[in-house]
Amino acid sequence: MSQMALSLSLAGLSFMMTVIWGGPLLRILRFFKIGKIIRVDEPDHHRVKMGTPTMGGVMFILPVLLLTGLLNAVALIGLTISGVGRSILLPMVVMIGFAILGALDDWEGIRGKRKGEGMPARTKFMIQVILALSAAGILKYVLDVPDVFFPGLSFEVELGWWYVPIAAFIIISESNAINFTDGLDGLAGLISATAIAAFGGIALIQDQVYLARFCFTLVGAIFGFLWFNVHPAELIMGDMGALSLGATFAVVALMTGQWPLLLVIGIIPLSEALSVVIQVAYFKLTNGRRFFKMAPIHLHFELLGWSETQVVQRFWLIGLMAAMIGIGLSLV
Repeated sequence: MSQMALSLSLAGLSFMMTVIWGGPLLRILRFFKIGKIIRVDEPDHHRVKMGTPTMGGVMFILPVLLLTGLLNAVALIGLTISGVGRSILLPMVVMIGFAILGALDDWEGIRGKRKGEGMPARTKFMIQVILALSAAGILKYVLDVPDVFFPGLSFEVELGWWYVPIAAFIIISESNAINFTDGLDGLAGLISATAIAAFGGIALIQDQVYLARFCFTLVGAIFGFLWFNVHPAELIMGDMGALSLGATFAVVALMTGQWPLLLVIGIIPLSEALSVVIQVAYFKLTNGRRFFKMAPIHLHFELLGWSETQVVQRFWLIGLMAAMIGIGLSLV
């Protein structure tokens, strides 16, 4: 079986696994009343989402870890000579680490002392920094991944020790960018699945078969999650899903060395994050004026009159076109 066929088969298998266990998970979350709390400044029609089960990231995280772990079990315990399969251990560990952080943040916002707010931003950021720096160090000094490839250049550009802080910044930024994107039914899932599939294709082109299998397994699981997350959502990803998904996406991009293409393939998460930065900076510089009607930017378009499904579908179309352009650029 060709590597592409196997990767797509894994996507189908993870999709079925996620859909099958999604129903029981929903009943568990509803039983324990693990429900979303809506921000007071969100558009009024978002009130209907109040109480929708959250922490839904566990729905796609567990199937991915199970399938990837089983497929790479021999390599992961060190029984291969080449050890190639063990490279996939890092994205798995990053997924787990950021998922735990996100779960703690979700739980603090639902049942903790800071109900409705979640974990203090400074604490959350410091943990992200520690996790990201650890992952960046492993990428550089253990896995020895390519520093960076630029479109149009046939050689690797060496960054030296600068690689570690740059890679950590990318991981933190992408983790938070997907978190900002997670605000409308199906949006973060569709955008993430499309972008990860693009980097899975790039990994196949580079003959990184283990990484490609991981990517397509994750894409299939996200599609299974979307079965329950499309409008009107029965389940919400929460920080548990969004933080882990963004960080894992960044690590995958870094492992290919084609991470500058995040500016293209990840155009929607980038726009969401930049809109928040612009909004906050403009608000402070102008003593209370707003650049956007509301940030992140998907809320701005909702307040302009776009329906929730229009925003999601149009953003996804942009993300899909960007993914195809990004794959093309990787071949230049």
